[in-house]
Amino acid sequence: MNISDVMIHINEPLSTEARSCLENTLRAVEGVVSPRFNAGKEHLLMIAYDTDTTGTAVLLQKARAAGYTAQLVGM
Repeated sequence: MNISDVMIHINEPLSTEARSCLENTLRAVEGVVSPRFNAGKEHLLMIAYDTDTTGTAVLLQKARAAGYTAQLVGM
């Protein structure tokens, strides 16, 4: 298991419920360890994931499939 982090920027403002729903959607992806938004930076989603099981393209696609305009940060 190789754990890495990726940050995804969400353009749209998200309510607490929307953030929780997106975290749960990403948590369901095989290999995702911990998706989380941090207080004060509600537009940035940090995801810890197993690089042997999934990749950044899959995670970004899941965020976009949920209806958000999103991009990887620092890539």
